[in-house]
Amino acid sequence: MTDALTPETPDEDEQPIKQRKNGLYPGVSDELAENMKSGWADTELRDLQPIEQAPNAARRREALSAQFPGERLVIPAGNLKTRSNDTEYAFRAATEYVYLTGDQTDDSVLVLEPRRKAADGHDATLYRLPRSDRENGEFWLSGMGELWVGRRHSLAESEALLGVPCKDVRELPELLKEATGPVRVVRGHDAGIEAALTDKVTAERDEELRVNLSEARAVKDAFEIGELQKAVDSTVRGFEDVVKVLDRAEATSERYIEGTFFLRARVEGNDIGYGSICAAGPHATTLHWVRNDGAVRSGELLLLDAGVETHSLYTADVTRTLPINGRYSDLQRTIYDAVYEAQEAGIAAVKPGASYRDFHDAAQQVLAEKLVEWGLVEGPVERVLELGLQRRWTLHGTGHMLGLDVHDCAAARTEAYVDGTLEPGMVLTVEPGLYFQADDLTVPEEYRGIGVRIEDDILVTEDGNRNLSAALPRRSDEVEAWMAELRKS
Repeated sequence: MTDALTPETPDEDEQPIKQRKNGLYPGVSDELAENMKSGWADTELRDLQPIEQAPNAARRREALSAQFPGERLVIPAGNLKTRSNDTEYAFRAATEYVYLTGDQTDDSVLVLEPRRKAADGHDATLYRLPRSDRENGEFWLSGMGELWVGRRHSLAESEALLGVPCKDVRELPELLKEATGPVRVVRGHDAGIEAALTDKVTAERDEELRVNLSEARAVKDAFEIGELQKAVDSTVRGFEDVVKVLDRAEATSERYIEGTFFLRARVEGNDIGYGSICAAGPHATTLHWVRNDGAVRSGELLLLDAGVETHSLYTADVTRTLPINGRYSDLQRTIYDAVYEAQEAGIAAVKPGASYRDFHDAAQQVLAEKLVEWGLVEGPVERVLELGLQRRWTLHGTGHMLGLDVHDCAAARTEAYVDGTLEPGMVLTVEPGLYFQADDLTVPEEYRGIGVRIEDDILVTEDGNRNLSAALPRRSDEVEAWMAELRKS
C-alpha cells in the first residue's frame, strides 16, 4: 500500500535544498508543485437531480424542527476511525445524520438554525468538505486528497443532490463557538464539533434530541419500507448462495459461509448490516457467534443470522437454522418445529393496536409449553412463565425494531418502545429460539449443543402484518425441499 506523504526519493536529507524549500510538503519541488496546479479539465457535474430520499429527509427535518422551536440543532455524520496506524475502517455515517439528509459523507454536519421567530421553524445547512484544493496541493499530496481516496462532490453538486444549502465544514467550529442561544448536538460522532460546543450544551438536553430522533424512526415511510424489502430480497439470495456451497464450507470452515454471504451483500448492497452469525454445531448456542472460525459438519445444524444493508443503509435481519446435510434428525426436527410454532404465534400477534410485548409473550408461551412437555422444566406452564424459568433455554427477547440500524430506535424511551403500541409502518423482527448449551447438565445429552433460531422481518400493516422475508422457507419440510432443489442447481 502506498503512502501519500512519502517522497519519491528514499532520504529527504539527500535531496537538493531546492527540492525541500516548499514549506507545505517537504520533498516537493516548487516546480512540481506549480506544475500540479494546472492542466486539469473541468469535472464539475451539472444538471444533477435530487436523490430519491431527498423529499423524505426534508419532511423529517420539518418534523424535528417542530419539536425544538428556537433551538439550534447540530447533527454530525461522524469521522473516519483508525483501524491500524494510517489506515481507516470503512466509513459508515451516523444513523441520525443519514435519516435527516440521505447523505453518507464523512466529516459532514447538518445544522438546523432557528429563524428569528421560533414559530417560523429552522433553516437547514449542510457543512461539508469542498472538492480537494488543487491550489495548495491537497488533492494529490494529502492522504485524504482526491487522487488517493477518490473524488468528493463539490458544494454545488451536494446542494443539487441533497436539496440543502451547503457550506465549508472547516468554518463550522468557529461559527458554533460564537453562536448564541440554546443548542443541542447528537453526541458520540464528532469530537471536534462537540468541543466547539462544550460550554453551550448539556448531556441531558442532547440526550433528548437523540431520543427524539430514535423514536421518530419507529414508523417507516414508503421509501424506507421499499429499501427494507430490497435488503430482505438480497438477503434471501444470500441464503440461497450459502446452501449451494455448504459442501465447500464442510471442507473449510464457517468462514466460507461468511464470505459467501458477504459477496452477495457487497454486490447487491452497501455491506452487511451487522456481523454475520455463521454458527455451525454447538456454536449455534452462542447468540452472537461472529468469530465464524469453526468446523461445519454433516449431521449438525447451521444457524445463519445475516442481513444485507442497502446502498441507503437500511438492513435486513433474517435467521434460518439449516441441516447441513439437508435433513433434520428426529430430535433436531422436534426442536426446530417447536421454535417454528412459537414464531407462528409471535407473528400472529403482530398487528396495529397490539402491545409491543404481545408477540414476545405469545412466542414464550409456546416455548414454555414445549419445555414442560419434554420434561426439561417442571410445570405448570404459568409457573414457568411467572418465574421466567424458560429463559435458561430461550435466552433473549423475541424481536426488535428494524431500519437504518439493525436494532433500530434503540435510544427510544421504554414507554414509547417496549411498553408502546404497534402502528402501521413499523418493521420488527420476530425471532424466538431454543439453545441447549454443550455443557448443560440439566438436559439429556442428546439435546446438548443444539441451537435453533428462526427470524423474519415483519411489517405492521393497516389490517395485520406482512412478512417481508416470506420468500425464504420456514417450515422444516419446506426447508428440506428448498435445500434439495438448490443443491441440484
